[in-house]
This record gives sequence, C-alpha cells and structure tokens, in this order.
Amino acid sequence: MMASDKTLIVVVGPTGIGKTALAIELAQHFSTEIISADSRQFFKEMEIGTAKPSAGELLAAPHHFINSNSITQLFSTGDFEIQALNLIDKLFKEHQLLIMVGGSGLYIDAVCNGLDDLPETDLQIREQLNKKLAEEGLQAIQEQLKTVDPEYYDKVDQSNPQRMIRGLEFFLSIGQKLSSYLTNTKKERPFNTIKIGLNMDRDKLYERINHRVDCMMEAGLMQEVERLQPFRQYNALNTVGYSELFDYLDGNSSLQEAVAKIKQNTRRFAKRQLTWFRRDNSTAWFEPTDSAAVIHHIETLLIKALD
Repeated sequence: MMASDKTLIVVVGPTGIGKTALAIELAQHFSTEIISADSRQFFKEMEIGTAKPSAGELLAAPHHFINSNSITQLFSTGDFEIQALNLIDKLFKEHQLLIMVGGSGLYIDAVCNGLDDLPETDLQIREQLNKKLAEEGLQAIQEQLKTVDPEYYDKVDQSNPQRMIRGLEFFLSIGQKLSSYLTNTKKERPFNTIKIGLNMDRDKLYERINHRVDCMMEAGLMQEVERLQPFRQYNALNTVGYSELFDYLDGNSSLQEAVAKIKQNTRRFAKRQLTWFRRDNSTAWFEPTDSAAVIHHIETLLIKALD
C-alpha cells in the first residue's frame, strides 16, 4: 500500500536517450505536468548546447524549471530541492500524478530523498580553489580531489568544476571526506515515487550522442558560445559543449578537435549517468521506444497501490 495518493513519476537515463519524448508522452497520457531536473536546462542563456525541449515540445505539455534562471545567478542543488518541493506541493493540489525528468542524479536525489545536512565550509578555501582553477585548470583540481577523496571523485561529474571544488573545499575545510558524509539517509516525502530508467545498446546510444552534437553545431552552437564569451567565468558555462568551444576560441584546439572532444566528453558523461542511476534498485529499466510498456508498468503499480 502506498503511503500517499500522490505519485511522482521520475524518468531518468543518460543524455540523448529520449527522456524528453517519453516525459511528454506520459504527461499527455496522465494529463499532468513536467518538472525538469536537468541542471543545465535551468539557464535561459544556454539553449542549443543543453538540448532543451523544442518550442513544440514545450507546448505539448506544461514544463517547469526550463529557462527558470540566469547563468549569473547562483542556483544550488539545495535551492532546487526547496523550490521543486514547493512547486510539487502546489501542483499536487491539481494532479494525482506528476512527471519529473532529467539526467542530473544529484538534483533528482535531492527531491526524492533529500540532501544530507553538512557542516559549513571555509569560504576562503573556496576562493583559493577558484583561483587555482583559473590559474592551473580543472585537471589540477581533479587530481587533488582524486587523491584526498577518490570515492566522491568517482561518483560525481568530473567535468563539472563546481562539483570538483565542492569535494576538495569540504576536505580542506573539515579535514574529512565529503563522501563519508553522504549517507543517503532518505527523508520522508508526502508522495510516492515510481522511477523509470531509459537505456539502450551502448553503441547505438553513442551514435545518437555523436549525431546530436553534429546537429547542435548545425543549429548554431558555435554562435551561441561566442555570444556567451563575456560570461564564461560563471560556473554554469564550465560544462560539456561550452568549455571545449571556449578552448577552440582561445586557440588551444582546432574546431574539428573541439567537436570531437564534445562528443567524447558527452559519451563519458552518459556512462557516468548510467553508473549513478543503476545504483538505485527501485528503478525499472526500459528501451526508449517502449513507452506502452512504461505506461503499463506505471498503471499496474498504481492499481496495486489501491488494493
């Protein structure tokens, strides 16, 4: 028996797998709304490189947390947890079911399970690490973090400077590993969750990722990155698809090399996403084309809950 009559359907999986299409189909089938848990799609200035839903897709079902913030604003996982839970509470007054979709595992965990209460860190250390990042590059941060907290290093997005600095800042401030504090103690939520994971043959997924990067370049990703150059110091832009093209604009690579690097880094990111999501045994896995099976699975669980 489920603890509540409200259910959050969570759609997860690697980048480029087809989560948006499934979420829209589910939202239409269940006459409900979609909450995005993609940490890059929050930012209104980043359009092409974040593979946001198209204008048509946004019209096909109500979406939340798409273009909700500016890259110039700090928006943490904790901020998302608070805002998303407030929104979910409000939307559940109108709907029995809601859809949450995204590839940002930490943001999904924050909503479903809650974040751990962590001791405060030394902001001066954060400033020093940001300076180190600017002067020595991300690799220097990665190597230091891998030495002091390999468990945290392996768990998070290694191409995200904010995450890397967070782990290192915690260790240097507290003297203990951040990974040892991440207990994943589940907080009670006033709703049930049904988790749907999407996966497919790895070679086919990598082909889709490579093709999507080519489509982004054709759609004007280079021009988008050029427009964002004045803002490149903001953390939101230290991410796959943007940092490689900034490197090209700095003269550190050819355009062909930069595009190849975007594809490689996106494939690696997809692999890490799958590792993250597979650790949750409550997730039921489907092929992206199996939407009928997904709907049947959800409806079966909802009927069982009424027994």
